[in-house]
Amino acid sequence: MKKTIQYFTKEYLERCKGMTSDQIIEFLENYRMLFSSVPEKSQLISLKIEPSLLKAFKRRAELEGTPYQTQIKKLMREWVK
Repeated sequence: MKKTIQYFTKEYLERCKGMTSDQIIEFLENYRMLFSSVPEKSQLISLKIEPSLLKAFKRRAELEGTPYQTQIKKLMREWVK
């Protein structure tokens, strides 16, 4: 498994001080599962996005040769890291 180092800003750490122990444990478990070798079943979500943004995003993903939903998941993973 590839090792990942997380860096946190002071502002982020300050916001995290308000988390409960259960919230911290849940976050860490979800983060660990992101890098697990066991595939998870995808969950269907509903998301409201401005049509112009969605069209531009889909076009950019098409130009990159990546399905747009795959690109959304990639961006979400990178943001969580």
